[in-house]
Amino acid sequence: MRYLGLSEATAEQIRKAHKVHPVSAVQIEYSLASRVAESKILPTTRELGISLVAYGALSRGLLSGQSTPFQPGDFRNYLPRFSPGNRERNNELVNELKKLADSKGVSAAQLALAWVLHQGEDIVTLMGTSKTARLLENLKCENIQLNAADLAFLDKTFHEDAFAGDRYPEFVTDVVR
Repeated sequence: MRYLGLSEATAEQIRKAHKVHPVSAVQIEYSLASRVAESKILPTTRELGISLVAYGALSRGLLSGQSTPFQPGDFRNYLPRFSPGNRERNNELVNELKKLADSKGVSAAQLALAWVLHQGEDIVTLMGTSKTARLLENLKCENIQLNAADLAFLDKTFHEDAFAGDRYPEFVTDVVR
């Protein structure tokens, strides 16, 4: 085996696996809405020289500002962040993202992706989309410059506990955490 990657692993699991075979990458949800990786996962991957693959960089559309009611059967209907009450609270935060994005002449999605890109060269950002136009729009995020004031605003506004609701329903949380 040439390369080994892990997904949603804890710092302890990363260390155990890395002792058996060098781990090349760890995939975990990482975005302005999901920052838990910063406290334990990123320090571990950086210490061991492992790349972090950030999925959910738009938090399933939440950070794009397109958090409108979903069609029946859409799995986001079951996610706590999109439940009534949480959705409204989280949309207030996304409005703050939109304001900064508007001031830069970019979309909220582009700004959210740019933030992930600014977190380090060791982070690979996954952009999930089914539309070519969205992909082309999102790719423009690499040209967005964020200064120290922008990053400070985003860090303060979108701290680890800023968003209401867990990433997954309670019955899934024990498996994913």
